[in-house]
Amino acid sequence: MTQSSRQPNLNALNLLIAIPCLNEEATVGRVIAGVPRDIPGIGNIEVVVIDDGSSDNSAAVSREAGAEVIHHPTTLGLALTFRDAVHRALWRDFDIMIHIDGDGQFNPADIPLLVQAIIENEAHMVTASRFIQKDLIPEMTTIKYLGNRWLTFLVSRLTGKRFYDVSCGFRGFSQEGLLRLSLFGTFTYTQQTFLDLAYKNLAILEIPIKVRGTREFGTSRIASSIPRYALRTMQIILRAFISYHPLRFFTAISSIFLIPGLSFLSFLGLHYIQTHAFTPHIWAGFVGGSLTFLGISTLITGFIGDMLVRIRVNQETLLYYAKRSALEQLRAKT
Repeated sequence: MTQSSRQPNLNALNLLIAIPCLNEEATVGRVIAGVPRDIPGIGNIEVVVIDDGSSDNSAAVSREAGAEVIHHPTTLGLALTFRDAVHRALWRDFDIMIHIDGDGQFNPADIPLLVQAIIENEAHMVTASRFIQKDLIPEMTTIKYLGNRWLTFLVSRLTGKRFYDVSCGFRGFSQEGLLRLSLFGTFTYTQQTFLDLAYKNLAILEIPIKVRGTREFGTSRIASSIPRYALRTMQIILRAFISYHPLRFFTAISSIFLIPGLSFLSFLGLHYIQTHAFTPHIWAGFVGGSLTFLGISTLITGFIGDMLVRIRVNQETLLYYAKRSALEQLRAKT
């Protein structure tokens, strides 16, 4: 099987299939072999496997199947393998990137479904959705199912948009979507891409696709420990939310201190009006004053954070135009 296929249509788009891999020698070759080589609107298809420090023969199997391999000497994490894929997609000037896991849970024959939605300009990010259609919900443990539903509910609430599956690893991105992405962290990218693109008002589309609920071989490196996965994912979501809406976050925290603090001070003030003395409730003044101080300090933190968000948005805008300019210069040289 060749690594890429070309069609004579000069207007056809370039597609990168990026496959993250960690000890997937039993399945990664089959995933590569299953990548369709004739997709309407696509002229060039390249398959790259990001081998995140595998200790088995995943890299060799991937090369034999016809993919190019980017090898990490040590395991860096799924988020960093995703960044490698984004970097390659941008600086090789691919119009579309499909990100599909190498564990065999997703059928590569479904890639055209994601590609077509991007070609038709329906979204900047298209993701397979396991829960949007009831008859396609895969078999999985109850705790994993509930964890997915909880994360989806949380991301939907924080973004103000209705999503059904924010943890699926089978996704497609337009070049514009990749240029706009700004990610941090080393654990996972799945929920953060939803938060980042949704906050920037980029279009996200979910497509119902049937997938395997459990891995055929091995265990997931991300969800092998449900409590650890939940904790680290919540940290990522919380950090992302604070990064874009610090005033909302700190105002909510501030109210926890301000409401009881002002209540205690009001109680003491009313007592003084009635008795012309602070005793025996002078304690209410100390408690109310301390809580009010904490509330005002927290609220000020929110205002400072809100100003920093404006700076960050400007920086990300400048970064976007810098990346686009670099991409245009790259095209001019080729």
